[in-house]
Amino acid sequence: MTISVIVCAYNEEAYLPACLASLLAQTRPANEVIVVDNASTDGTALVAEAAPGVTVVGEPRKGLPLAREKGRRRARGDLLAFLDADCRAPADWLAQVEAEFESPSAPVAVTAGYRFYDWDLPSRALMRLYDCTVAPLAHLLVQRVLRAGAVLYGGNFTVRRGALEAIGGFDTAIEFHGEDTNTGRRLSRVGEVRLAPRCWVETSARRWKAMGRLAVFRLYVRNFTSEILWRRPRDLSHEDIRS
Repeated sequence: MTISVIVCAYNEEAYLPACLASLLAQTRPANEVIVVDNASTDGTALVAEAAPGVTVVGEPRKGLPLAREKGRRRARGDLLAFLDADCRAPADWLAQVEAEFESPSAPVAVTAGYRFYDWDLPSRALMRLYDCTVAPLAHLLVQRVLRAGAVLYGGNFTVRRGALEAIGGFDTAIEFHGEDTNTGRRLSRVGEVRLAPRCWVETSARRWKAMGRLAVFRLYVRNFTSEILWRRPRDLSHEDIRS
């Protein structure tokens, strides 16, 4: 299998270098790394162009699903791995992802949670507890019991190219919140969306710190629930957090 890694970036010049450095240090190298410059007004494109072997694609219309769709159409890999620009992948991330797709009961998508590199210890512990208990239970309920969707971490998921094509790609009518749940819900009709803890990545807690833990948790829960039950997100706009 070939793997394309796609990083969608809007004004991410501060976080993108570490993200790309982690991708270029993988023990299982990506077959291609694509940065989708999503209407950035800073030096995002310059940072990406300076990284060896990285392809930069422009998407002038601002919006995460629009950027994801541009990356999907440009990528050539059998597997399309989507990583947020403020994430840092462990050196064996792609090797672990590939192993999941090579398992006997191969899924159509693999996703995993985060470990935070810039948050206090109590907050990191709470999120680890969530990733190890609440998320797997919610995933089991919606995918296996209700057959209504799946948990999909938007900043860290890999999907088979054919599966994305089968569902018509990303829903570009969504602005931001709920786009990951929308994608997971539609992919679950094609096959298994696997929650694979060993495929974790590091990420920034910038949104949690800027907005507050309770506010962000409520934001994510209500949009996840709305997408699963009514097939549309609750929040139609979002706040960009870049520091």
